Amino acid sequence: MIFVTIGTQEPFDRLVSAMDKIAANLNIEFIAQVSPRSSCLVRHMKCYSFLSPSEYDEIFNQAELVVAHAGIGTIISALVNQKPLIILPRQLKLKEHRSDHQMATVKHFSALGYVNVAQDIEDLERMVRTFIETKEINICPKLGKYASGGLIESIRNFGR
Repeated sequence: MIFVTIGTQEPFDRLVSAMDKIAANLNIEFIAQVSPRSSCLVRHMKCYSFLSPSEYDEIFNQAELVVAHAGIGTIISALVNQKPLIILPRQLKLKEHRSDHQMATVKHFSALGYVNVAQDIEDLERMVRTFIETKEINICPKLGKYASGGLIESIRNFGR
């Protein structure tokens, strides 16, 4: 199963529409968390406009692959759970968000080698198809659920 998640703030019709088209030609289940304000007509994915945290976690954990916007919560969840993740960031120039902070997030995490970023819809489709055919993708390194001792100590000593 592939889980498509766009966060809860704004619709992300470019991603939802693209994934629905990809799902139409593949024999695999797609589940999407979409905005109730979306203008997309989705035909090939099971969609939810709201998922409780426990429902979201259950679907996220069952997914073979997560495809998402560049939301920090989704990225952190993928790192903690070592989930294969493909990101298509929202872009200000396409009026998908109020700022380009998702582009900055992608730039930072890409430099670390922590995320798989689709630059456009064609790249997204290629990455999803490659994953389905080969199950090969850069899996994010594991991130612990808690801050490291070194980080906690540096915060304690900050400003001393």
